[in-house]
Amino acid sequence: MIKVNIGGMNTKEIKDLVEKFAEGKIEVKITSDISGVQEVLKGDADYYLGACATGGGGAISMAIAILGYSRCFTASMPGKPPRKEEIEKAVQDGKKALGFTCDHVQLAVPLIVQAILNNPSAK
Repeated sequence: MIKVNIGGMNTKEIKDLVEKFAEGKIEVKITSDISGVQEVLKGDADYYLGACATGGGGAISMAIAILGYSRCFTASMPGKPPRKEEIEKAVQDGKKALGFTCDHVQLAVPLIVQAILNNPSAK
């Protein structure tokens, strides 16, 4: 089963949306940003999702520090809503941490879940 850790802001809302759109195919856990990303690094989790005000700061700053910039993706920023094609490409390219803004949670999470589930290399 695919394992997704969630940190940052709006964690309960994100968890509920992942569970709704994953239809039992993704195990979700709310964590701190550091421990959530460390689990991805160790292979104990497959992805980390985080939300913050900017989408690229607090949402995934620890992920960038721990996993490296090349394994992280900012799915949305203020004034730049998430785009399906960009999220799909990021997941296909092996991005393991995805950040987005709190006001885009309802838009970003379904797109991210779908991209993860459609990724042939997902567990």
